[in-house]
Amino acid sequence: MALEQLSDVVQRCQAIQDDNYTTEDYSVFQIAGRTCIEDGESAQVLSIVVDEENKNIVRCMGWNLLGPLVQILLKKEENNLPHCLAILTHLLEVCSPKELLVGLLEQVEEAHPDSIAETVILLLQPVQKVLLRLGGRKASSVGMALSTLLGQVARLPVPQTKEQEEDDVFSLCRCCSALLVFVRPFVEEAKQSRTPKEDELRTELLKFSMKSLCEPLLEVQLKDPETLAESPLRNFATEIVGILSDIGESLPDLLSHSLLRRREVPGFLEEEVCYPKESLASLAYLLFVQHIAMDTFPTVFSSVFVLQCNMEYINLFLSRTEESRLQKGLDLYEKSLVRVEDNSLPVQLMELKSFFSVPQNLVKVMTLCPIQHLRIKGLKVLQLSIDKFDTEAKYKFFQCMLKTSHHAGVEGYIIKNIKNQIDFALNLDNGNEWFMGAHLFPLLRQVLCLPQGPETDLLQNLDRVMESLNLLRYLLIRDKAWKNQTGIWTELYKIEDYYMKPLRTGLNMSKAHYEAELQNTKGNSKKTNAKAESQTQESVCSLTVGNEKMPNMTPEMQLQVLHSALHTFDMMESVLARIEEIIEVKEKP
Repeated sequence: MALEQLSDVVQRCQAIQDDNYTTEDYSVFQIAGRTCIEDGESAQVLSIVVDEENKNIVRCMGWNLLGPLVQILLKKEENNLPHCLAILTHLLEVCSPKELLVGLLEQVEEAHPDSIAETVILLLQPVQKVLLRLGGRKASSVGMALSTLLGQVARLPVPQTKEQEEDDVFSLCRCCSALLVFVRPFVEEAKQSRTPKEDELRTELLKFSMKSLCEPLLEVQLKDPETLAESPLRNFATEIVGILSDIGESLPDLLSHSLLRRREVPGFLEEEVCYPKESLASLAYLLFVQHIAMDTFPTVFSSVFVLQCNMEYINLFLSRTEESRLQKGLDLYEKSLVRVEDNSLPVQLMELKSFFSVPQNLVKVMTLCPIQHLRIKGLKVLQLSIDKFDTEAKYKFFQCMLKTSHHAGVEGYIIKNIKNQIDFALNLDNGNEWFMGAHLFPLLRQVLCLPQGPETDLLQNLDRVMESLNLLRYLLIRDKAWKNQTGIWTELYKIEDYYMKPLRTGLNMSKAHYEAELQNTKGNSKKTNAKAESQTQESVCSLTVGNEKMPNMTPEMQLQVLHSALHTFDMMESVLARIEEIIEVKEKP
């Protein structure tokens, strides 16, 4: 029945001049042709399509058969496969390229999630063939095709392990490799000519490259060549960076785009579309961490300039929560820093927004990230960044971190670094004005302070308090009163008033509170144990410390917590007592 309808509409249309076919003619041809192909009558459809008398009809209506043809080709039905391939090949040669392109891209967009890769692989060559038929006026069509194809490829899962990439379990590698073959003729065309039309084509290729850097490459963790010698994804990344060079994009200009765009540039919004920040961040990672195309990057740029360019990209990575982004941010920061000479970054860099926001995000990684190896790497990179600042910049950095980190562990780490800088200044006797004398006092006041005075939660601030006490003890032992190089002995009476006395009061209050809790818990434990024996079950109860209710614990666990807290207070008190002893018996000239 469908075959008869198809034959009838074709015969009727043969007599129509100037292709004035009606809407009904198109509808009958599409429905009848689709039904014939789906019913396995593709051989008969092929004979109708290739008939020279039907050439005009097929040229106008044939693209409507793409849907059922693609579905049969995807299913790889042996009986119909040769005929359907022949029909598709004929349609690609005869039909209007613009209509074919729309039809083919519709099939790509409508691909079932389970057959995205197969659909893309199947249709890449037909789409390329259609685009090449468009001649010189194809830039926008190339852009539309690349956007559609890459959008579907980006939906495929990214392999996480070496084995997944080797086996290409998600078919992403095949698709990426096929995309490179697909885009190569258009890259070559853009390279060989400098006409306005080719400028349009270069713009579309630029958009494709930028989108590829973002999806899928931003999500990909490339394997080291020693781990995976043949990596399709590394090859894809290398080729994408190569395309940027082929179409006339300067890698240094792209890298410094985050700095240059602050100037008044015509077409600002258009620039932002062409050069997305995430794509440029991905490019920086490929260049400086993976060393892709690094041999083409000029060596004239200073390591400080490269770091300055990369800071905004580092901040972008570290502001995210995904493991892959954080890892890339830490790696890019580390690689950018190791190129810089120790003690060379000037204080002027601290005025740049990124040099403020990156440490803040780094602290979040170190304190909030649930992944241990990233927290450890974050601390390592923080120390590396401190090592690169010059003395004044270190001073300003420490001040900033003590004001903004709001985390006792981080503050304790900064105070330890301050101690190291003071020790360095004293040992070399180099006249360091920032960690000795008048400049040191404002920093010491930040270090030697209790946020809430005597009522400060000393357990919560354990790391900060202990490092502060250790620093004060070090200064009093290392800098003799008769030398007073740091000025600590001049400032001492103030330190006693605003730090040591409140701390002593806080320690006494905390110890008294916890000792009372300990006695109450022991008393309750005896009553609870007696009751538990009669009920033959272990008792569970709660404990309130510092107005905060602690998780339910057995009496034994409560006692252990309270003993541990009292031991901590004893440790603080021991260091404080040692400081008081040094002050009492200070040496005289």
